Amino acid sequence: MTLKQLFLPTILAGLLLSSPFLYAGEHQVADTIGASNVKANVSQPYIVKKGDTLWDIANHFFKDPWKWLKIWEHNLYITNPDLIYPGNKIWFDGSRSSQGGLSMVRPHPEVIIRPVERIEGNRDSSLLLTALQRQGFIQPGQVQGVGYIVDSRDDRLNYGAHDMVYLKLSQPAKVGTLFDVFRSTDTVLDPHRGNALGVLIRHMGQIRIDSLEDGVYRGTVVKAFEEISRGDRVKPARIIDPHLVPAYPEYPLSGAVIYIRNDAHEAAQHQVIGINLGLKDGLKAGMQMSIYKAGRLVRDKVSGGDVLLPQERIGEALVLAAQHQAAIALITKSTAPINIGDAIKNSPAQ
Repeated sequence: MTLKQLFLPTILAGLLLSSPFLYAGEHQVADTIGASNVKANVSQPYIVKKGDTLWDIANHFFKDPWKWLKIWEHNLYITNPDLIYPGNKIWFDGSRSSQGGLSMVRPHPEVIIRPVERIEGNRDSSLLLTALQRQGFIQPGQVQGVGYIVDSRDDRLNYGAHDMVYLKLSQPAKVGTLFDVFRSTDTVLDPHRGNALGVLIRHMGQIRIDSLEDGVYRGTVVKAFEEISRGDRVKPARIIDPHLVPAYPEYPLSGAVIYIRNDAHEAAQHQVIGINLGLKDGLKAGMQMSIYKAGRLVRDKVSGGDVLLPQERIGEALVLAAQHQAAIALITKSTAPINIGDAIKNSPAQ
């Protein structure tokens, strides 16, 4: 064991127990060494770590820690090195007097009060990406898109990934521009009011523009979710961010399920639904909503009258994309079958 290792713990104990500088809540030691011996812009406080010695602490504050050993020479008779503990905070304050000094504050338990925060579970980005790529709503006036597929280089009827196709566009497009290929399906109606909310479309794939010659564009199919055919419409590709940031509406919203993907009668977790809330209602991608089943009308055997039971929450949905009057959402949780007409409301605080 070196001389430093033998004496530094006891010197440090002397630093902190020296009676001439004892104060309530702290111990301070001073000397005639000036502030010029202190390192510039040193971080404070120093947090004591397990195994620290006086050398570690002095070397943190001072340019030459050996010069500062004389501060504690008169305290070498103290043999208890167990005064400081990991977590103690040590400052050097040269402004207290011309002598300067060290002070130590021992940590005490603290109670920190913060507002309640939601801790969201991880979202499966592959599910979000698949749902966003395959389905969407557009306004009735957009069903023609900005162009269509004319044919392919080898005169085939159906095309897949890496096939070269010819397109006609109603607007100019640069080489490298991406377009979504889609087919319109049904006009979606509000289940309660009966008015049209938009046209449901099915995304077939994606095409990249390669060149233009005599008013006809060449393009390459870069993605194909289904077989692409002549006459399929195209629209500017939608940029999809699968890392949606969860958000919650700031005011009450109330709507209904208007569509279940593949025209299914019921839906459950990880299925795509349409809802009759959109941008006009303040809805946006990433918002969390709850799904409620309407309460049943039952006969009250005591009073003889009818009683409408309360709605019950049966699922949670994450909004993927919002149009003006409607939105596509992914069911993230379900405890019962979900049907068209079931209520959509703000996701409650948790």
